[in-house]
Amino acid sequence: MSFKKLTVLGAGSWGTALSQAFSKNFSQVIIWGRSKRIINEINSLKKNSKYLPEIRLSENIVGCTQINEAVKECDILIVAVPTQSVREVLSSINSEISVPVISASKGIEINSLKLISDIIKEVLNIQDDLIFALSGPSFAKEVALGLPTAVTLAGNIKIGEKLQEKLNTETFRLYITDDIIGAEIGGAVKNVIAIATGASDGLGLGNNARASLITRGLFEMTKVAKAFGGKPETLYGLAGLGDLVLTATGELSRNRRFGILLGKGYSVEEALKEVGQVVEGVKTVEALKKIQEKFSIELPISEVVYQVVYEGLSPREAVRILMSRQPKKEGF
Repeated sequence: MSFKKLTVLGAGSWGTALSQAFSKNFSQVIIWGRSKRIINEINSLKKNSKYLPEIRLSENIVGCTQINEAVKECDILIVAVPTQSVREVLSSINSEISVPVISASKGIEINSLKLISDIIKEVLNIQDDLIFALSGPSFAKEVALGLPTAVTLAGNIKIGEKLQEKLNTETFRLYITDDIIGAEIGGAVKNVIAIATGASDGLGLGNNARASLITRGLFEMTKVAKAFGGKPETLYGLAGLGDLVLTATGELSRNRRFGILLGKGYSVEEALKEVGQVVEGVKTVEALKKIQEKFSIELPISEVVYQVVYEGLSPREAVRILMSRQPKKEGF
């Protein structure tokens, strides 16, 4: 399997960061985006001033607004568009895709409750061993700056090892697993827990509360993974605990920042406007509400985040609800 041409779908912060990171290993990286302004800027100035204004992009990165041109003859395809747009974007591809497709989007489709890997298989009609998920603690800005980052690549081990060899750089390290479900669930649910920890910090509730939310949030992540058929142990690694800790505590986290603003009294609309980019946890918590009902599982943190975001519950009342729940044994 020869990997010479890489295409990245999505010219936001994450797609741009991945293009920059992997440009070290490819003579050309094609990045597709809808915005002509952004793509023209990438091509003419080697900048993406909207999403990563501090970064000078590699000369190897070429922008494209025509998706079928972007995917033509590519050897690896990375999907890095917002979760709820994945189906629409992939459906616009009219050529056959028979190369590894890596999902770098983190979330669950609201209407179908499908993971990104399921959508890729359904829309592109490709075999299971060509579908992968990339997940783990990885702020886009730090990846683009070349700061040390380690993530999980989940999927077929044999092909995954070849991808690992091609994609690893001096600053971006991939660990492989065959548990694509666990990796995807970790990447999705951690955003909801990060909203909760952000709200706690916005309320000034302290470090104890934050640590408790992270730990019990990890428990909720493992329950969802098990319900979908994933392995709980995957959630103890980079795609679960690692990503959760980063997103729940890091200052670059959009989900955490959104939560902080809610804790400080901003409305949902005001907080989203202030963040200014997609906050994946807002959509994911809607999917988790449906998952609770479908699988009859308790997700108390996710439940109160849903109530805060969609039903007008105050963050302080959410804390009272969590702290007054029926006492029970700790367990994973």
